[in-house]
Amino acid sequence: MNVLLTNDDGALSPGINKLADILKGSYNVVVVAPDRERSAVGHAITMHKPLRIKKIKDEENLKIFHANGTPSDCVKLGIDVVMKDKPDIIVSGINDGFNLGTDILYSGTVSAAMEGSINGFSSIAISLEAGSDITDKALLFIKKLIKSVAKNGLPKNALLNVNIPNISDNYSGVKITKLGYRNYVENFTRRIDPHGREYYWLAGKVLENINEEDSDIVAVKNGFISITPIQFDLTMYNLIDTLKKWDIQI
Repeated sequence: MNVLLTNDDGALSPGINKLADILKGSYNVVVVAPDRERSAVGHAITMHKPLRIKKIKDEENLKIFHANGTPSDCVKLGIDVVMKDKPDIIVSGINDGFNLGTDILYSGTVSAAMEGSINGFSSIAISLEAGSDITDKALLFIKKLIKSVAKNGLPKNALLNVNIPNISDNYSGVKITKLGYRNYVENFTRRIDPHGREYYWLAGKVLENINEEDSDIVAVKNGFISITPIQFDLTMYNLIDTLKKWDIQI
């Protein structure tokens, strides 16, 4: 089986390399990832400058490339340029930091998996609580999940968003969840540069919204590994008939 790995933390990040190392014993693994951290770039693609790819590792069952593009660029390059045999599955991660709730709209990690899904491939985004060690138990769970996705497949337009809490392998279990809701307060810190000009640094504190028990946010708080099936069709179908009744025809 051919596995394409990518991320938004960069090709040299620990998460993607540890995952590649455990998968190469069972699969043919190709890594195409950014040449530097590209967190929170969303689904951006590069259109107005050339993309360059460099191979940085070539060994049995594992090839690693980095590119000067975004995570979504890397998925496109992996599918169309790097891999002679198309991937059977695309995995984005392991990301350093959760991608929960509405944060997925900003996430390069989730967007890379979404790009895989758009192109018709079974895709998974995997994130680990920030600053966590990538334990053997977490890696074995990911390997088991990849095997299950390869066996069972995913519906068209669907992908899985996985978040793993940092609790030293004492997980409460695995929970299938829905997206929760997150937003932030105190988003910008005002500072003054050496020339006396003000500038702003995006930071922000998570506002503790009330989320339902079956949300991804509550699941990881309670020690569960969260798996959320998501789709890229953002149409609000239950509003279509209402809009048709508005007096907006010309």
